[in-house]
Amino acid sequence: MLLRRFFSIKAVSRVAAFLPPAALVFATAILFAEALPAIKYNGLGFLTHTQWRPGNFYVNPVTTDGVTHPVGALYGALPLILGTLESSVLALLIAVPVSIGAALIIVEKLPDRLSQTVGLFLEILAGIPSVIFGLWGTLTVGPILARDVFPLISQMAPNIAFFRFFKGNTGHGEGLLTSGIVLAIMVIPIIASTSRDLLRQIPPITKEGGTALGFTDWETNRWISLPWIRTGLIGASVLGLARALGETMAVAMTSGAVLGANPSNAFLPMTTIAATIVSQLDSALTDATGLATRTLAEAALLLTLIALATNVAARVLVRRVSSTALPVGRGI
Repeated sequence: MLLRRFFSIKAVSRVAAFLPPAALVFATAILFAEALPAIKYNGLGFLTHTQWRPGNFYVNPVTTDGVTHPVGALYGALPLILGTLESSVLALLIAVPVSIGAALIIVEKLPDRLSQTVGLFLEILAGIPSVIFGLWGTLTVGPILARDVFPLISQMAPNIAFFRFFKGNTGHGEGLLTSGIVLAIMVIPIIASTSRDLLRQIPPITKEGGTALGFTDWETNRWISLPWIRTGLIGASVLGLARALGETMAVAMTSGAVLGANPSNAFLPMTTIAATIVSQLDSALTDATGLATRTLAEAALLLTLIALATNVAARVLVRRVSSTALPVGRGI
């Protein structure tokens, strides 16, 4: 009886272990099957064109390369891809240093009771639905930024290379920078909570050794604490990046959701792959040929591949860092 029970538990464990990759493969395969006609019709131009034009639904559809489609249909996802990557990277650039700083203060400086209270609020913030962040960003954050903050950024940004992207028309509060800030606020609880837990796992004796050598608090954190948990920090950042890449409602509400937009500066409206899917689904269902919905499936497949590529790259980076350095410092 015990032997049979052991083997049954072992079998269930094996099935459970294969469920996540099986679900990923199944979902990706379904997306590919649904998107295949759109892939045939759009070709590689889907990655390079900037126009998103469903075509004329009021005349008889035509057939090209075996795919029936409305007259004049042309789909290009380049602005969507750029918007997805730009907003996610911008969110990460804001969120990572803020999250690490917050985690250090919670662990190193705050009393235990206050530290637990702040940590509780961090976890609550991580569970707030994204649509609430989107509404808050649209009604409050965006207008305040456009009125009081963006003009200052535009004036203070030096007129050189990268910083020119932060000069020019500051818009009305819906755009790339607003979306990046709202995304950063959504990502901070994830990275900060994970970083806090990692910092609490550092053996106290290692930090005490730095103090005994005369390190300041900053030097202890710079040369001991952060190097000790760096692989975990990369993992936490990837979790935040995954949230930012796939975020839908908050971005759709704060970005302006302008199709085909390739903003000339960080303040103007744009859109992302996820925001486009949710904002265009209703109108896509009116396409009797089905090309519009299949193109959205192609966009979803593209977003899946971007997320997978990001996670694979992060795993390679984590493996390289963990295999070439000791827990503290660069290794000897």
